[in-house]
Amino acid sequence: MSSPKNSLQTEHFIESVAYLIRETFEGSPEGQPSAYLDRGVGFFNTLENLSAEHVSREYGETTIAAQTEHAKFYLDRLCEFIGGRTEKVNWEDSWLIDDVNEQEWDSLRLTMRQAYENALKCIASTSDWEARKAGMAIGLIAHTAYHLGAVRQIAKSVRE
Repeated sequence: MSSPKNSLQTEHFIESVAYLIRETFEGSPEGQPSAYLDRGVGFFNTLENLSAEHVSREYGETTIAAQTEHAKFYLDRLCEFIGGRTEKVNWEDSWLIDDVNEQEWDSLRLTMRQAYENALKCIASTSDWEARKAGMAIGLIAHTAYHLGAVRQIAKSVRE
């Protein structure tokens, strides 16, 4: 059994996970440490200035719209699993969107923000951080960070 000095307190775990999720979506706060080399860059400000035309352009067999929908879908499902969901998920459903018009793009960005806000609530309201749930929370950070990087790289290419 580990001593209290060596164990991570639940509140610190929640704070750390929430901080990294916020940074992934909102960018690093001014004057605070950052997990990313590109300071101040997050999902929201990356997607903000992209048009439906840009996010629908295929690059390497994917689009920014597809990457965004997949990241949003993953956020929603992981929060469901952290909350106790046991039913399997058809992960292929997370890749059903390839292209969007302006109204669909606005809607996708809005639902991405809602999924993000729900993820923060999910993390904050969970009190039983057993190993499986903690792994899912860490996976949620890693997965969204990966897709943020993919979106940023694709954005550079489709604007040129």
